[in-house]
Amino acid sequence: MKKRLLLSMLALSLLAGTCFAEAIKVAIVTSPNDVHDGGFNEDNYNGILEFSQTNPDSSYTTVQDKSGDPASCVKTIEDIVADYDAIVCVGFQFSGIVDLAEDNPDVKFLLVDTWPAKSDGEEVEVENINAMKFKEQEGGFLAGIAAALSTKTKKVAVVNGIAFPTNVNYQYGFMSGVNYANKHYGTGAQIVELASYSGTDVTGKQVGGNYVGSFVDQANGKIVGQALIREGCDVIFVAAGGAGMGVFTAAKEASGVYIIGCDADQFNDGKNGDANVILTSSLKVMGKNDARVLRDAAAGNFKGGNFLLGAAEDSIGYVKTEGHHQLSADAITKLDAALALLKAGKIVPASFYSGTMPDNFEGLDAE
Repeated sequence: MKKRLLLSMLALSLLAGTCFAEAIKVAIVTSPNDVHDGGFNEDNYNGILEFSQTNPDSSYTTVQDKSGDPASCVKTIEDIVADYDAIVCVGFQFSGIVDLAEDNPDVKFLLVDTWPAKSDGEEVEVENINAMKFKEQEGGFLAGIAAALSTKTKKVAVVNGIAFPTNVNYQYGFMSGVNYANKHYGTGAQIVELASYSGTDVTGKQVGGNYVGSFVDQANGKIVGQALIREGCDVIFVAAGGAGMGVFTAAKEASGVYIIGCDADQFNDGKNGDANVILTSSLKVMGKNDARVLRDAAAGNFKGGNFLLGAAEDSIGYVKTEGHHQLSADAITKLDAALALLKAGKIVPASFYSGTMPDNFEGLDAE
């Protein structure tokens, strides 16, 4: 009898634990694109949808600041902060929410792709801000290997939006991956960089690559894509936000050209009649992390701090789901091996902050 009573009490305790989650009001704020951009913003939005499925009493609202201006982004959040329990701020434009968060300690903030910073640029940790940054260079590295293993013309490229650190991470990671595949698999792929689209990073340094100069300008994205295709590129990694859709269009209008998507599974964006231009997609696992942190917030277990997430945390990967990629079996085997080396820390691709370059990064010789 006592045993049954204890088991019943334990069952009730576990059941009660699942009911401790409160209904919370959530806002996701994006800029300059909305939540249906097919990549970065949409992956975060999918995390909100995942949270809402497991917390049906909670509600969510999407808010868009179209300017892309950091001051305007912070003002947009200031205008709504009193109405929500948790606010998901998507992108580096929102790093300046420090004062706003400190003035509203009961509101939980999720800051995606950047860490909170004061007006003088000093990065800080704030008790009610859970800030996530990702090792984009690891995702770029996988994209570079996939491109080198799949190209037929032996010419590949990466197209970025603006040379902010996150985009330079993708660029350097991609170049590191191509160099790794050339060295270990004899792929002989050439990385094509067009001088007219070279990027200048936030320090004023020329970083090369192919930059659209915008995350929203699809017309110019198409022009950059067409220029690379004319140079013979048949696999292009696109990390340019909404502007990248222009590169997709250029590939669809060409023949035998493939795109590697970025941040989220972009296979649906690659549809071209009965065909598809997506080879695979590099994944930055943001949405699932958003859902996890929101569940913690609803359960009273929110944890503030600055967190760097990568392959080791299952937050970087690539798409190999059947029907959503066009990789060979051999390519998948080699990509899985590379992913394992990333998780183990045996490969550290070049990045904006690494102090290494794509031709001499840590782990270039790792197998």
